[in-house]
Amino acid sequence: MCERMSYKDETYSKRKELPQIFYQKALEMLLEYIDWGVQITDSEGYTLYYNRESSRIDGIPVEEAMGKHILAMFPSLSKKESTILKVLRTGEPVVKQEQEITNCYGRKISLFTTTLPIIIDEKVYGTIDISKDLSEVKNLMTKVIELREEVRHNQQQISKNSDEACYTFDDIIGESEEIQELKYKALKIARGNSPVFVYGETGTGKELLVQAIHNASLRKNGPFIAQNCAALPENLMESILFGTVKGSFTGAENRPGLVELADGGTLFLDEITSLSFDLQAKLLRFLQEGYIRRVGDSKVRKVNVRVISASNIHPQEALEKKILRPDLFYRLNAISLYVPPLRERKSDIPLLVKHFIVEFNWQLGKNIKGVSEEVKKVLMSLSWPGNVRELKGVIEYASNFCETEMIQLHDLPEHILKNAFIAGEKEIAINTIEIEEDLRTFLSKIEYELISKTLKKTNGNISRAAEILGIPRQTLQYKIKMLKIAF
Repeated sequence: MCERMSYKDETYSKRKELPQIFYQKALEMLLEYIDWGVQITDSEGYTLYYNRESSRIDGIPVEEAMGKHILAMFPSLSKKESTILKVLRTGEPVVKQEQEITNCYGRKISLFTTTLPIIIDEKVYGTIDISKDLSEVKNLMTKVIELREEVRHNQQQISKNSDEACYTFDDIIGESEEIQELKYKALKIARGNSPVFVYGETGTGKELLVQAIHNASLRKNGPFIAQNCAALPENLMESILFGTVKGSFTGAENRPGLVELADGGTLFLDEITSLSFDLQAKLLRFLQEGYIRRVGDSKVRKVNVRVISASNIHPQEALEKKILRPDLFYRLNAISLYVPPLRERKSDIPLLVKHFIVEFNWQLGKNIKGVSEEVKKVLMSLSWPGNVRELKGVIEYASNFCETEMIQLHDLPEHILKNAFIAGEKEIAINTIEIEEDLRTFLSKIEYELISKTLKKTNGNISRAAEILGIPRQTLQYKIKMLKIAF
């Protein structure tokens, strides 16, 4: 006990002996290498510190910024609009403020800033401004919204909104009971206006189903607007969804959001669980009332939109993890549709393969007729964690390398052959062992059979066998010794 206390005392006393410059250097290194812009000003708004990330974001060299007043650096700002000058006046922090400003060289910048007062003895001595660059994302989304708005305005001249929603129920390939039931339900609810919640694993074709619903609905001549909620920073999503009015934040313009652009049509929100709870609450209010309010606006706008949302996790799991508001889920879940993974409808694999071969024949100028029996067995043996999207990628790969009329085993990607081999060997091992003992003994026998057959396949090459089995070479050597495997 005494030794432990003396160790702590000794450590603390050594810490006290560190020179002040140590802490100053540590702070300087931290501020220079973090990926946030940091600017420190004095009590009048003149720059005392400006890190390299601020220089990159603002487009102003560090040497030019030092000693310069905030309004000289950003002439587009006024004393009232500058968060730094506001904090100096009020002594109150401004947290998570979105701004669009122009620097002294005429370059427009989109920022997400937090400005804090530096207070000593109840007096404001300056500010520290922390900023994040939103320019690239903001410019991209502005272009997307402008293009979508242009499409909406020109819609009367377009016979079909094929660039937005090009898939129909005929494009959903499959004759399995699971897919037939899904198509039946989706077609049944397509002509209504109720919100729809679609869930299923990544790669199962959720957006394809949503587009098919839109094109079978009474809204098919209206816009189809899709947005992945995980693709944008949280602080941008509200203005992207609901639009902005001039003056709602520095540099903001009158601009409709995606909800308004989808007026008369369908709004598809993918990965809806990525939305913050605040935004989920605002979306719920729109679903209940049919009105939206642009960011910073006092006016409400009536919008007629059908909202279809999607998630790659089960809604019950989303509720348990508290990433989906229960009240929003119960509103969205008026109709829920489950898109089954490929492993639950393996009978559809031959049809999908045939469909993809036709597609890649056209793209690659080939004349592939189908796949060999060996390839078919491999494709049917896999669990397909990437679902239909993964299967399509495999057929695309094989079509590029196929030099005959039939895709052969050697045309498939190596990882697919490896996975099929392991799956096949596991099945053989399980089928050939009688379950007459405890679990540990049973599993040891399976392991023995699997390793033995793999070593036989590789002619005793331990490195190759370890690679196929997906374990380190040293682990395989240990198991060979422990299980007394002769090869």
